[in-house]
Amino acid sequence: MPADLAVIGLGPYGLPLAQAAVAAGVATIGYRTGPEAGSLSAAEQRRMLSGGFRPTTNATELGRVRTAVICAPTPRGADGGLDLSQLEAAAHTLAAHLRPHTTVILESPVYPGTTEEILRPLLEEGSGLRAGRDFHLAYSPSRVDPGNRDFTPANTPKVIGGLTPACTESAAAFYGRLTDKVVRARGPREAETVQLLETNYRHVNIALVNEMAVLCHDLGVDLWDVVRCAETKPFGFQAFRPGPGVGGHAVPQDLTAHGGRPLRMVELAQQVNSRMPGYVVQRAATLLNEHGKSARGARVLLLGVTYKPDLADLHGTPAQEIALRLMELGASVSYHDPHVPAWSVLDRPVPRVDSLYEAVADADLTILLQQHRTYDLQGLSVKAQLLLD
Repeated sequence: MPADLAVIGLGPYGLPLAQAAVAAGVATIGYRTGPEAGSLSAAEQRRMLSGGFRPTTNATELGRVRTAVICAPTPRGADGGLDLSQLEAAAHTLAAHLRPHTTVILESPVYPGTTEEILRPLLEEGSGLRAGRDFHLAYSPSRVDPGNRDFTPANTPKVIGGLTPACTESAAAFYGRLTDKVVRARGPREAETVQLLETNYRHVNIALVNEMAVLCHDLGVDLWDVVRCAETKPFGFQAFRPGPGVGGHAVPQDLTAHGGRPLRMVELAQQVNSRMPGYVVQRAATLLNEHGKSARGARVLLLGVTYKPDLADLHGTPAQEIALRLMELGASVSYHDPHVPAWSVLDRPVPRVDSLYEAVADADLTILLQQHRTYDLQGLSVKAQLLLD
């Protein structure tokens, strides 16, 4: 049976899209753009395969589908901006096999203007076809919240911006098979900027609550009680929780590296969030000292080293920097995480403890980095414990 959809890029954006498409009965092939790692479990991937999903390394199959969605990762590059190399490679590969009447959609996080200024020329030059006339071209920001069981692709509205009205409608027809609601943007640039706003909204608000965490500690105020009370306001407030930093695959963008106008608020948010691992280590050293211990030689246990609770994903986790800084102070670091069977910091394996109760009782300091559902700290024999309070 020929595939109807090609998902190009099987990382954190492509795998969830392929999973949703298979669940909706869309015959789907997946084409890798690099050494990608998605957030689906092994059981979820097996269900996809049994549902008809077919990974392929044969690029010619990309020319046999009605819809091709590029989901190549765009990580932060050496200059601090987005690295579009995998996206460009995917575009070259698709262009060589692109056929008329295909709908091409970009879902990778990009700068406003990328669909028209970078993707469109690559596809047109490589295929000899013209976007908007011979094939449809659109952008749709990926809206994936790994581990969220309340909001899935089926009940999460999908934003679409096409090069032409016909491009928008073609993309809308495809996404209408996967989701309950399609939202049409004025064009690709507007849809790309939706992604920019949504990503930066998260980072800015996390930075705000992280600054509040530091302030409340200095004032002797219970931040968690403050947030609990504030979130009862039915308008004008959305609760965010503090953390040891910000991880995940969504990179905040201030557009400075892109040569655009810098977003001062985003730049400040990045500074605040990037300081949090150092703040955690500083608090840890102070707490150890209050208990008559030096950081050098102290046994420090990290609970939860993933970037998000209840998710087996280490991408960008602040636990990496925290563990490294503690090791540089001479601490003996170990970890417990039910989702991470093995973990290394700069190629140095970090000892994993199996018995949580015994490990906590043995540690000089226990630092809770991620509150997994399985963690219930009441009843544990904790000598010293660090939370972001």
